[in-house]
Amino acid sequence: MSNIGFRPGVPASTEDDFEVLTSYRLKGYRRFFGRLRVVRKTDGKMLYPFEGAEDIGPFATQTEALAAAQIYGERIVEGDLANPEF
Repeated sequence: MSNIGFRPGVPASTEDDFEVLTSYRLKGYRRFFGRLRVVRKTDGKMLYPFEGAEDIGPFATQTEALAAAQIYGERIVEGDLANPEF
């Protein structure tokens, strides 16, 4: 018998129920890409990145890449609060 247990999805109720981590990476000359990780803390579901997620960028500066990742993360949080993904 498997030790993997069913973990039901638990919807978040506020923005505090999410962990949003942003950073950037450099690929090539002056090509910065935003890096993002969004986890719903109520059930541990990783909302981003998901398989097939496109790169965030490229951007000319680190600041632009970080800002884009932060904005994208905020949109994911808002979307999950409005329509939870299970």
